[in-house]
Amino acid sequence: MAELTSMQNIGAEMARKLAAVGIHTPEELRRAGAKHAYFKLKEVFPKVCLVHLYALEGAIQNTAYNSLSQETRRDLKHFSDQLRGE
Repeated sequence: MAELTSMQNIGAEMARKLAAVGIHTPEELRRAGAKHAYFKLKEVFPKVCLVHLYALEGAIQNTAYNSLSQETRRDLKHFSDQLRGE
């Protein structure tokens, strides 16, 4: 079984946090999707920020988080803003 740290943008700390919210494998992260995984992380680790969301989406897309399209980043930012009540 592949480890989360085998995915782009996912280091040991992010893998630890994901495991704490029940996401243990790349397949589980892909199934959950970046937004749902981020939502779960925010519940347990309120200080995770927008860059974490970008990193999750980048991991799923197998791309560096700072190489996500403008449209994807805009959508993720809008999602993050909604979670914060903005």
